[in-house]
Amino acid sequence: MRALLQRTSGARVRIGEEVVGEIGGGLVVLLGVGPDDDEATADALARRVTELRIFDDAAGKTNLALLDVGGEALVVSQFTLYADTRRGRRPGFTGAAPPEVAERLYLRFAAALRGLGVPVATGRFGAVMAVELTNDGPFTIWLDTEDR
Repeated sequence: MRALLQRTSGARVRIGEEVVGEIGGGLVVLLGVGPDDDEATADALARRVTELRIFDDAAGKTNLALLDVGGEALVVSQFTLYADTRRGRRPGFTGAAPPEVAERLYLRFAAALRGLGVPVATGRFGAVMAVELTNDGPFTIWLDTEDR
C-alpha cells in the first residue's frame, strides 16, 4: 500500500456539490492499494499512521501522534499513487490492485483506523472527487509498505 499523508487543520471531499466526507484537524490520507496487499498490510499501515509522531507538542516539536492530538482522518482512495511514468507521456496504472481488491482493502484500512480510536471520514471509492484541505505546515509524508 502507498499512502500520502497531509497534516491538515481541516479537509473535505466533494462529489459534485455534495460533501461526502469532512474532518477538522488531523490527516488527509490518500491511499493506493497494490496487487500484493492484504488485510494484514492494511492493518499494519493503519497502526503506523496512528503512531507517527508528526504533530507539534507545546514546545513546537513533532512529538505527538494522531491519537495524542485527538485528530481525525479523511481517507481517500487514490489508485494514481501507483502511476508508472517511466515510458512515454501517459502514465500507466497496471501496478495498482484491481478495483474489487482495492475497494475491500481501502475500506479495511479505514475500519482499522476507526478500531484504533481515530474518527474517520472517507471519500467514495471509484468516484471523481474534489479534495479540499488546508495543509498544516505544510507537512506531507509518503509511506510505502514495500519499503518496510
